[in-house]
Amino acid sequence: MSSRDPGRARAVIGVRRDGKRSQKAQETRRRILEAARELFVAQGYGPTSLQDVAARAGVATRTVCFSFGNKHSLLKALVEATITGDEQSSAVMDLPWFREAMATETAAAHLRAHVHGLRLILDRVASIIKVLNAAAAMDPEVAMLWPRDSDPQYTVQWTAAESMMAKPGARPGVSPEYAADLLYSLLSPELYLQFVQERGWSPDRWERWSQDTLRAQLCEDGALPA
Repeated sequence: MSSRDPGRARAVIGVRRDGKRSQKAQETRRRILEAARELFVAQGYGPTSLQDVAARAGVATRTVCFSFGNKHSLLKALVEATITGDEQSSAVMDLPWFREAMATETAAAHLRAHVHGLRLILDRVASIIKVLNAAAAMDPEVAMLWPRDSDPQYTVQWTAAESMMAKPGARPGVSPEYAADLLYSLLSPELYLQFVQERGWSPDRWERWSQDTLRAQLCEDGALPA
């Protein structure tokens, strides 16, 4: 086929236009999410309208509605994008650091990688956890966005615990259920906020404490001195 073939040229131009439209849509989505984050944190979820978000993002309100549907969906998308660090809202268990942690050879190495990966997530979500909790308290529909019978946080911790406790170096007699409960509780956003925001710990100090505390419970060589 000649490089001057009109059909081929139109196809190439169409692909480029589609790519530019996709890139523009992703940039618009990013601006809307950032505007929502700023407004929800500054003035709360309840008082913030989609019109406010649109004005802050520099887009029409219908663009926000087209991209996210309603305010509940916008909040859910913001939380998920903040957790994963990706506007496309990949699942935590699909993220590279989680897969790398699952591939480690020992329980101690898995624990170290797992705590560090979650620390990076908690660093990002710290600013919106209080917003989410306040929104859920005042709006039952927000609480229903994450049903308790399918808690994604617990699913992540259970998956990690089941793999971790089957590896060399895991403390004998510790069940995956017990390990998952410890990971779920000690690595929770609420406990992170209590230490880092309320008690003034640095994220590095929190990470070291979490590593030491969990290693003592879950790894055979992790017992603390008497």
